[in-house]
Amino acid sequence: MHDFVAATLGGVLIGASALIILAGQGKIMGVSGIVARLLPPIASDWAWRIVFIAGVILTPIVARFAFDINPTVEITPNVLILAAGGAIVGFGTVIGNGCTSGHGVCGIARLSWRSVVATVIFMASAVISVALIKIISGG
Repeated sequence: MHDFVAATLGGVLIGASALIILAGQGKIMGVSGIVARLLPPIASDWAWRIVFIAGVILTPIVARFAFDINPTVEITPNVLILAAGGAIVGFGTVIGNGCTSGHGVCGIARLSWRSVVATVIFMASAVISVALIKIISGG
């Protein structure tokens, strides 16, 4: 499948998911918030949250076999770097009161200036992080 078509299809699915959750549950589709409310104390509406997370995990697997998509994913084997990255992202979602899906997809669509600012900060942080890692690693 052409990269543009795959990316467009992925964007449509993300947008449709956000719309279904907003219309059906009255909730913003922020993955960090959906996952956080599956941790104690568990939210009373846990069932749809489990289904959503299962969909996030299963959709790429189904797409791989249905469309013969075989993306290359590179993840460092360094557990300390993975743990530090996870902690930084987790801390960021707490202080930012949401993640890229909540702010970047849903917040901007709702014309929330707070979400626009948060998304600009997320993206700037990502660009700076990649640049620093390339400088530090020499590549």
